[in-house]
Amino acid sequence: MEPIENYVIRDTSPADIPVLVDIIRNSFREVALRFGLTEENCPKHPSNCTTQWIGSALQDGARYFLLESGGNACGCVALEHPRPEVCYLERLAVLPGYRARGFGTALAEHVFSRARALGANQVQIGIISDHKELKSWYKRIGFIETGRARFEHLPFEVTFMSLSLELMEIKPPTFLEG
Repeated sequence: MEPIENYVIRDTSPADIPVLVDIIRNSFREVALRFGLTEENCPKHPSNCTTQWIGSALQDGARYFLLESGGNACGCVALEHPRPEVCYLERLAVLPGYRARGFGTALAEHVFSRARALGANQVQIGIISDHKELKSWYKRIGFIETGRARFEHLPFEVTFMSLSLELMEIKPPTFLEG
């Protein structure tokens, strides 16, 4: 991995929705191709993200964070807080040209910090079970596998993973107030 570049992670606003959609769609395109996911067989896959999805998620309380480096928006992540003790890490996306620079880890750590500030003691995710490299990456940053499930509306099995915030040291947040 190359040394991490200067970057900033900031809260988003509705004005950022088109940028978020672009990052998410382009970041998940490879996964869609690899696993044969289309708008027909998996309409809710992030590669099919729309402005309406992001707008609805923001209205429902999800928080999106945007990572910018060198003046370019190159990654994002969402945080949902469904229960006091649990947060979900969603839509972690880094554009292909910006990968292997530590940005994914920085975005994940940002979510961990924000989740802890909200009083959560656990962060959970769901990923495609057959995406072995992604599962390994999440394990390297502290997640453990907690279960698997098949859903009628999805053409793949889902692996659920969890990270205990109580067992890890959280780095100071890398966000701009405002």
